[in-house]
Amino acid sequence: MKVMNFSCAITKPNFPFSQTEMPILTFGHSKLTATLAFHLPCICVRKMRLITKLQCSVADMTYSSSAGGSRGPNRDSGEIQRKRGGPYVGYIRPSLYEMKKDKAALRENVYEFLRGIGIVPDELDGLELPVTLDVMKERVDFLHNLGLTIEDINNYPLVLGCSVKKNMVPVLDYLGKLGVRKSTLTKFLQRYPQVLHASVVVDLVPVVKYLQGMDIKPNDIPRVLERYPEVLGFKLEGTMSTSVAYLIGIGVGRRELGGILTRYPEILGMRVGRVIKPFVEYLESLGVPRLAIARLIETQPYILGFDLDEKVKPNVKSLEEFNVRRTSIPSIIAQYPDIIGADLEPKLANKKTVLNSVLDLDPEDFGLIVEKMPQVVSLSSTPMLKHVDFLKECGFSLLQMKKMIVGCPQLLALNIDIMKLSFDYSQSEMERPLEDLVEFPAFFTYGLESTIKPRHNMVAKKGLKCSLAWMLNCSNEKFEQRMDYDTIDMEEMEMKPSFDMNSLMRPRNDESDSDYEYSDSDDDE
Repeated sequence: MKVMNFSCAITKPNFPFSQTEMPILTFGHSKLTATLAFHLPCICVRKMRLITKLQCSVADMTYSSSAGGSRGPNRDSGEIQRKRGGPYVGYIRPSLYEMKKDKAALRENVYEFLRGIGIVPDELDGLELPVTLDVMKERVDFLHNLGLTIEDINNYPLVLGCSVKKNMVPVLDYLGKLGVRKSTLTKFLQRYPQVLHASVVVDLVPVVKYLQGMDIKPNDIPRVLERYPEVLGFKLEGTMSTSVAYLIGIGVGRRELGGILTRYPEILGMRVGRVIKPFVEYLESLGVPRLAIARLIETQPYILGFDLDEKVKPNVKSLEEFNVRRTSIPSIIAQYPDIIGADLEPKLANKKTVLNSVLDLDPEDFGLIVEKMPQVVSLSSTPMLKHVDFLKECGFSLLQMKKMIVGCPQLLALNIDIMKLSFDYSQSEMERPLEDLVEFPAFFTYGLESTIKPRHNMVAKKGLKCSLAWMLNCSNEKFEQRMDYDTIDMEEMEMKPSFDMNSLMRPRNDESDSDYEYSDSDDDE
């Protein structure tokens, strides 16, 4: 009975077996079965062996699972190992506070490096920066290789947020393919470092296509970008389109836009309401017709860059102060628009002093000189004095020289060698008295071989007695008509050359393309 009770106890084990009991069952197997073999029936022995095998199998499965879990990032296994005092190799996710603390420490290391080389990182707060010093050093070295100095980087420290591979290299490759010269790249980036943030496809390509649509020749695109790199940051539907539309509206030829924008692309960044329109309206108020303004913009677009309040208006006031008549100001601007953008007052004072020293001009005389040749304000004093000395050598008196220069200020700027040839011909072949040249000093402005000699020969052959003005101050067609006259019209003899504002507003053939070709010399304008 005791044996049967023992057998029943063994045939009903409790599962699963704990891990601590596994060695006892395993290593006590042979001893247990050997001892019981003498006291138990065969069937009981078989049952015990079967139970023992089952226990061993379960124990192996439990051990394998525990061993496999210890090799992976099992949090429960890690907890067990910590309780046992063993090493823990699992991953524990850091807290948000720890992450912020680590990131702040890394950023401070980067800031310390930047301060050490002279870069002020104050504006970099909030900007995504590399977490390692090696990456930041790579960016700084790359910018140095492009020619940018520490001062340049301090002027725009946000450039340090640009990735070399993701931002800088693609942009520079695209600019190189367009034809932007390496020799101009440093100045390009100094003026507009923001281009390194741009997306080639989203930001740069649309602007280049827009410029091509404005009839800027492909070969001129890189020159435009070199001169005005800021254009790459403009929105197509913004300032660029409105400024172009306004220029066309005042009469600028659509086919002239390519040349205008190539020579002066800064127009694309000018606001119509603040810059272009006030400038045009002010010139109109002075008496310059709108169509004449449009023609001036076509030939000298840089005049739109003259500051209206700082330059243009003060210069107009200075002209009036130096006895230039207000009614002549439109003609002065049309002849020489640069005059309203120059540092004018000291120039006027200097030229007046120089001419007064040799000609003893009346107060109104200098104003007349400026009206007839506004370029006089840009002449050098030494060449002007040489021309006065030449007239003295020709035998003209001080009063005669004064009258000639006030009547034709161009005498101060002509080639002296050519003037000498014309003077000698007037004396030897034409046998003209000096007074004829005093009455018509513009004689020196006509070509000797192309105009003076042929016309003199025709007049002499016909036996006419005429003034130099009647013979020279007309077109070839008009001169041929005069050769058919039996008498000389005295009114025609009194005609004097003057600037014609209507010459700027003559009809233009809009079907013809602009003949403008870009040259680097235009950069000096």
